[in-house]
Amino acid sequence: MASNPKTVNQQARRSDTEPPAICDYEGSTYQTDFWTRDRSYEDGVERIALQAMVPPHGHRLIEIGAGFGRLVDLYSGYDQVILFDYSRSMLREARARWGQSSPTGQPEYIYVAGDFNALPFVPGTFDTVTMVRVIHHAPDVSHVLKGINEIIGPGGTFVLEFANKRNLKSVVRWLLRRQSWTPFDPDPYEFVELNFNFHPHWIQSQLELAGFVPQEQRSVSHFRMPLLKRVFPAQLLVRLDGLLQSTGQWWQLTPSIFVKSETTTTSPPARENALFCCPACRDSNLAIDSTTLTCANCGRAWSTVDGLFDFKEPVQPSV
Repeated sequence: MASNPKTVNQQARRSDTEPPAICDYEGSTYQTDFWTRDRSYEDGVERIALQAMVPPHGHRLIEIGAGFGRLVDLYSGYDQVILFDYSRSMLREARARWGQSSPTGQPEYIYVAGDFNALPFVPGTFDTVTMVRVIHHAPDVSHVLKGINEIIGPGGTFVLEFANKRNLKSVVRWLLRRQSWTPFDPDPYEFVELNFNFHPHWIQSQLELAGFVPQEQRSVSHFRMPLLKRVFPAQLLVRLDGLLQSTGQWWQLTPSIFVKSETTTTSPPARENALFCCPACRDSNLAIDSTTLTCANCGRAWSTVDGLFDFKEPVQPSV
């Protein structure tokens, strides 16, 4: 999987006839191999950023790249929460963890497998969209952001986390000539195949081109260093990081940056009960039965099995 590190022009990577490549976590042990290995600091600081940026209440929220549902408890003020991911296996882990709704019945949880390059949702569906530790796998960020803007209703909020190319460690390494690439180059940097770091100014320009107005930035993970995590309690580092995150409004030197944006769309919100559309032809007239959703326009059918709406590949329609 590894490739030579390089800066890339993302738009030049993708032709009109080839779909963007996908980083597939299907069957991975991401939850146990990564998050159970002393990542309480990373989890804690990301929660602080999300709690500060995500509107506390709303009708419908989607987390794109929700994985096993690590952050779901932060969305308790919404009527409906959609957990969207390319990995069916991680969504099944999330469903085993959270079920169909919270103990109070609100939020209702809906689990959807699909490609973030072709989101299977009706335009104007969501009040809020979150995307954490995901955009760095996108070979065409512009395409993904435009798709996200389409599914957000008027005045909706988008909270995006991205891996920062211009972080302090990279700047120091470059000044000491311990790395060949410059962190000040605005182009995305692919350090491993389908793993990108982004310059903050480049991300802001892509958000604006996609129809978003960036409103707030938070610098996150100031102390993401093995030595500091060994010496100091995670709870202390989390508290200190929370105090420093607002400095992201002026400078961004941490490995992780959160950006809160508002959409500029003037399109009407989706109908009350509208949610899914066909990811292939974008038609919203889907016939639903116990095992499939079938598009009335193009005839493609999509699986609904064990509480998981699966838009990864079409299946044979039910007879």
